[in-house]
Amino acid sequence: MIDFSFDTEFELQEQDRLKDWIANTINSEGLELGEISYVFCDDDYLHKLNVEFLGHDTLTDIISFDYGMGRQVNGEIFISVERVAENAITYNVPFEKELHRVIIHGILHYCGYKDKTSDEENNMRFLEDKAMSKLGFDYS
Repeated sequence: MIDFSFDTEFELQEQDRLKDWIANTINSEGLELGEISYVFCDDDYLHKLNVEFLGHDTLTDIISFDYGMGRQVNGEIFISVERVAENAITYNVPFEKELHRVIIHGILHYCGYKDKTSDEENNMRFLEDKAMSKLGFDYS
């Protein structure tokens, strides 16, 4: 089950399509969908989580808590809509494209992919792009 909740003035478009895409991405990795909860929030909310749970006094676009068990993917993903909007401007991409990248980024971490080294980061970008191509949005 995939659940979307909102702690900010934000409305996620095409939720059913996104849920199918996320589930298909998990299945394509040979894993099983458990319970995934997305919380869309603002910078202040995510900053508090970052300080409290990770000890990082910085802004970030996403924090994920992995509760996976065996081959089943479970977790909570918190996304700062403000940070995603700012990153979209910085990278000169549409907001929805950056949002979808962040949405699937958390799932790829749950599937075992890391992004600490430059090789891992390059692979993560490749996997994000591959997953996003399957979503089929026109970001122009």
